This record gives sequence, structure tokens and C-alpha cells, in this order.
Amino acid sequence: MLGAIVLAFGFLSACQPGGADTAETPKAKKAIFVIVDGIPADVIERVNTPWIDSIAAEGGYTRAFTGGEAPESYSVSPTISAVCYAHLVTGVWTNKHNVWGNGLEAVNFNYPTAFWYVKNHYPEKTIAIYSTWEDNRTKLVGEGKPETGNLQFDFAKDGYESDTVAYPHNSEPHYIHRIDERVSEEAAQSIRQDAPDLSWVYLQYTDNAGHDWGDSPQMDSAVVNADIQVGRIWQAVKEREADHNEEWLVYIVTDHGRDDKGYHHGGQSQRERTIWFSTNDKNLNSYFHEGTPGLVDVLPSVLRFMEVDIPREYAFEMDGIPLSGEVSHQFTAATVEGDSLNLTWKPFKQSGNMSVWLTTTNNHKDGSKDEYVLLGEVALQDGAATFDVSAYSSDFYKVVLESTDHITNRWVTR
Repeated sequence: MLGAIVLAFGFLSACQPGGADTAETPKAKKAIFVIVDGIPADVIERVNTPWIDSIAAEGGYTRAFTGGEAPESYSVSPTISAVCYAHLVTGVWTNKHNVWGNGLEAVNFNYPTAFWYVKNHYPEKTIAIYSTWEDNRTKLVGEGKPETGNLQFDFAKDGYESDTVAYPHNSEPHYIHRIDERVSEEAAQSIRQDAPDLSWVYLQYTDNAGHDWGDSPQMDSAVVNADIQVGRIWQAVKEREADHNEEWLVYIVTDHGRDDKGYHHGGQSQRERTIWFSTNDKNLNSYFHEGTPGLVDVLPSVLRFMEVDIPREYAFEMDGIPLSGEVSHQFTAATVEGDSLNLTWKPFKQSGNMSVWLTTTNNHKDGSKDEYVLLGEVALQDGAATFDVSAYSSDFYKVVLESTDHITNRWVTR
């Protein structure tokens, strides 16, 4: 079970003798991420999507990847929908969150979601979900479960897939499009009215269109409709920013690509692994532009924007890297040859040092703590280092690189 983190906050105001504030009131920071399911990067780049493009025009667009670090790596993950949602909301790959399919049978909540981090850091902040699939709230995020500390959403609109009267299920998936319409409309209305601090919108129909028709005019039409739904949400965000003292971070993402014909996904082909992000983030960093972003990077980006600190023991497990703000490196490889631990990383800065930590246990997955030893310090600009680990003989290691900007990790097995 995850323990609650209780923080006390003090508020200071600077006032002139006459009582007027000398400092402008900071804008409230709010974030929303939207999944439009199963749109290959080459399709979103070809089809006319003015609303998604307008979001990227304020920040940026990039291709990214899902499915784990590499097809043969310890973090390899099926390119299946719920698996990929879990990557996004936890910031870790399947070897940690333990979601292997859409059944969500044994989610490991010791790797918490963005909503848990926000509620434990800022209990007063509100969280929301608007989803075509109720399991996102009840099973994946784990609302009301002891393992999540009885996490509760403040606003939730979902479960319409179970209403076969309002949305009769037929041989074609058009009823899912109608549910997506309702979800996007209710999300937009709630943003205008409730302005949750962190929101997740999930739209499904593009994935159904791909399964039914593959790469086709029908799929292109579904993408156009999804763009219109995103536009509703984006307009609501822009209205909030215009009428209130708020700054919103928006991420529009897809969860996975598709096979070469567009019908299926789940494997490790390049097209299935290739995804994309469109964001209004105005502080995108070198990693976003020069690195290789992954689906796990959205969570640390959102939490950094919202000024939510990740507790250190959880930061040591985080697979994602923030896409905005200062970052120093991307951990690229860790291998063991005999008694030598060989590390490589891509530096984004040419000065500064990192601490290298090592443990031979994996207690975190069971809710306990791992005891790390400090192997030493390395220079960021070197991009590689080797350590003697003869004193820590093991068939398994977790290695952590800790800089002043962020923390990265790798697993090593002999």
C-alpha cells in the first residue's frame, strides 16, 4: 500500500504600506493529457488536423516511441492499448507496472499514477477523467482501491460503453464514435466549469476504425473527427486561460502505432512502436528536440510543470525524462562484463557531475525499499564510465544516475 505524503505549505505575500500587493498573483498551473487511440505517426502527419496542429504551433510536435526501450530489452512491452495507457500515467514500462494486456488483471500500484502523485503532494488539487472506457478509472488508476490509498477522482465522466440503450452495440463501431463525442463535449464543459488541476481524456474510435478498415479513407475520416473532438477541449482550455489567471499544459498523444496494413498492433515493428506527441509546452528542452522521447516521458513532464515533487524512492524507479525544463542526460545503456559495470549516457550539458547508485535488490515492486550504495561520481560530459562491482556480486542490478536536474535508471541482468 502506498503511504500518504503530507506536506505543509506556507503562503507569503509582499505588501506595500498602503496594502497593495507588489507581486503579481502567480497563475494556477493546470494540465491535461488526451489519448487519441492508435493513430500511426505517418497518418497524423498526412491527414489534415488543424486543431492538433494549432496546439503544436504553441509548443511542439515530435515522433516518440512506445513498447519499451527496445524490442529485445528487459523493458519490452506489448504495443497494446491499456499497456500503453499505463506507460503514460505511471511513467514506467511494463516490467514495473505489470500491465500486459487490456484485462488489467494484476496492476502493480507500487508504481503510482500521476493522479496519486498530485493528490499526495497537493491534497487540495482536483483530478478528473473523461473516458470512453471505464476501466481506465476503476482498474488502471485504481480508484477506491486500498493499494492507491483509496484515491478518488473529483470529476469523472465515463462508463457509457455499458449503456446499450443510449449507445446500441452493432456490427460497426460507430457507437464508439458517438461516445467519444459525448466524452469530448463533457470534458470541454467540465474544463470551462470545474477547471480540474489534472485531467485525462481518452478517445477510442480511431483504434476501432483501424481494426475494422486498416489504412483507409474510413481511418482518415476517424482521425479528422478526433481532431474536431480535440478542438473542443482546446477551445475550452484557451477560454480558461483568457478569462482566469491560469496556465494550462496540454499533451495530445497516441498510445501505439499499427502494423504495415493498419489493422493490428501489439508487436514490436517500427510502425507499431512509433507514436507522436503534440503539446503547447513553451519550455521544451534538448531532450525533446534532440533525444528520443518515449511515452513514459509525459508523466514527469506534467508533474514538473505542476511543481509536484516525486519522492526520491519513486524517482529512482521512474523511466521517463521530463520533456521541458533543465535535463542533463539520457541513460542509454548499462552492461556487466565480469566484474565491470559499463555505463553510457547521452549528455545534454557539458559540465557538472552525476552520482551513480547501485542495488542488487528489487524490493520496490513489493512495496518495500531498496538499499542503494553510492558507486561514485562521473562527469556529465564524459558520456561513459566503468565501475568495479566485484564487491556486489549478483545476477541482477538496478543502476541509477542522479544529476541535479533529474534521475534515470537501468536494470542489468547477467
